[in-house]
Amino acid sequence: MTLREPPFEKLLVANRGEVAVRVIRACRELGVTSVAIYSEADEGAMHVRLADEAYLVGPAEAAESYLNVENVVRVAKECGAGAVHPGYGFLSENAEFARAVEEAGIVWVGPPAEAMENVGDKVRAKELAAEADVPTVPGYAGGEDESEERLQEEAEEIGYPVLVKASAGGGGRGMRPVHRAEDFVEAVRGARREAEAAFGAGAVFLEKLVEDPRHVEVQVIADDHGNVVHLYERECSIQRRHQKIIEEAPSPALGEDLRESLGAAAVRLAETAGYRNAGTVEFLLEGEEFYFLEMNARLQVEHPVTELVTGLDLVHLQLAVAAGEPLPFSQGDVAPRGAAIEARVYAEDPYTGLPAGGKLQAFGPPAGPGIRNDVGVETGDEVSLDYDPMLGKLIVSGPDRATAVLRLRQALEDYAVLGVTTNLPLLRRIADLPDFAAGETTTGFIEEHGLDEPAQEPPPPREALLLAAAGELVEAGKSRDGDPFGAGPWRLGGVTRLVYHGADGEERAVDARRETGRGHAWRLAADGEASVVEVLYLGDGRIRAAVDGRVLEGGFASEGRNAWVSLEPSVWRLERPGAPDVDGALAGSEAADGASLTAPMPGTVVKVLVGEGDEVEEGQTLLVLEAMKMEQSVAAPHAGTVRALPYAEGARVPGGAVLAELEERGEGDG
Repeated sequence: MTLREPPFEKLLVANRGEVAVRVIRACRELGVTSVAIYSEADEGAMHVRLADEAYLVGPAEAAESYLNVENVVRVAKECGAGAVHPGYGFLSENAEFARAVEEAGIVWVGPPAEAMENVGDKVRAKELAAEADVPTVPGYAGGEDESEERLQEEAEEIGYPVLVKASAGGGGRGMRPVHRAEDFVEAVRGARREAEAAFGAGAVFLEKLVEDPRHVEVQVIADDHGNVVHLYERECSIQRRHQKIIEEAPSPALGEDLRESLGAAAVRLAETAGYRNAGTVEFLLEGEEFYFLEMNARLQVEHPVTELVTGLDLVHLQLAVAAGEPLPFSQGDVAPRGAAIEARVYAEDPYTGLPAGGKLQAFGPPAGPGIRNDVGVETGDEVSLDYDPMLGKLIVSGPDRATAVLRLRQALEDYAVLGVTTNLPLLRRIADLPDFAAGETTTGFIEEHGLDEPAQEPPPPREALLLAAAGELVEAGKSRDGDPFGAGPWRLGGVTRLVYHGADGEERAVDARRETGRGHAWRLAADGEASVVEVLYLGDGRIRAAVDGRVLEGGFASEGRNAWVSLEPSVWRLERPGAPDVDGALAGSEAADGASLTAPMPGTVVKVLVGEGDEVEEGQTLLVLEAMKMEQSVAAPHAGTVRALPYAEGARVPGGAVLAELEERGEGDG
């Protein structure tokens, strides 16, 4: 839609990262002054750089900054904002925040607080669905009696498997599937802990677990003039740990009759709830039967696929509706065209799935026909472990689903990120599967195809070592003193030797001798074989080199003793140890008896299940760490004796902190 004039003079974006950038760009298009907020950890973030104005709201901890209602509203009033857009996550579905904004005389870009409360509480939302004649999954709403005993009785009545779910929030947090009665009580306690940490409310309810359904959601938009329209559906079945990874529109599972039934059900629910602005009604689909799951009272992460198949800008529509304008179209004016697929790109360890942080040495989203990138970072930005690790979203579109799938595969191959590990290897594996191309996706897709199993990082091939060494030698030659040995390589008899350690710890050496009279060319020997390598281009995170006359192109970046190199589709981080001391030992190396288990990221110890001196078995859970509002179990890598537990329950721990020390049990130990 095209607005005749800007809906507001100034708008505050109460969020960070990719969604804040998305809303700020929409403000630019509409001639609205944009205001960013930021924590101390985000002072140099991309959304801060792009906004017209930016204000500090607190320290890095989200509870003291992005979740601090008082601070955010204060900034909105002081800067003279006419409206507040909450994005998604953080305070986007917080009715108290919406009321505080409106009480300050500022327009809230979202649903009314009462409607938000109605659909945000999953128990009340199910009651509304029943009123609207929308099918729901059998379950127990909890009500006044949420005791473990009553919940267990209801679980027996429903019949296993059941799903324990937090009444507040979303995103898979506070959710536990239970297949056996003996696991039920601990599942309830874990769900309550996680819900309390994520949403400040530990209430839970029960649902019958619908095994291996599809997850299909319907986008709705409603104005203040009685108009409620659905913008058709999105398929969101490919998930890991209840978090969506790949979404698409339209769903390949729906025929026209089922599509119309889902859309009509979503509209009925929105009308019954008194809903306004953009929202999403989520369903579980089992064959031709569908069940209401929940309603998200905000803009969804995956909204771009709807925009690409309908030609509508959802953020523009949100702002227009908030400004009091009627929807400029009716249901009959909206029809999906073509297909679009979105892949979420996260900073994480691709082999464990845990969030990762660090400096982006290179960040190069792909470009080309039918490709859109919604990102919140650029090369040189620091990826913090304090917040959601999503770097951006890759969205592809085409005249049909087959074309979109082909574009997705190529775009994922072309996506270049160095310095921070990502889930790109997982996304590529998904896109290459025949079942994905055929549209045969369910919520169990990841597990069914073995994509949830821990994988071993492959060792870097010889070509990767050669590119890393050549890149480092060129960069060393460009340094102030031209000495390639100050940062770690050393010279032995006129030969520069670079020693690298990969993720497996194996030592790989590259010996280099400059080729006289040939610019950036060296004779490099690695893995018992020598090659002449000439660097043709180095910059912007890319390297192109001729290796024995054959041109190779990949990614390259280095910092300190780390070098990152990629050859599609893999990325490796190679670490150089310090130069040897007089005894030939690596400087700074330490020997340790037994094993230490370290925190993969900052977090809070929520449960300690063993004590010092306890004998434990391999795989036994030692403690539970809550990080990024998700619980991670820390298990014993081998049988042994617990020698130390530095942190008690409730303690906050930094990333890399030793959580437990375990002495391995010898073969003769009993």
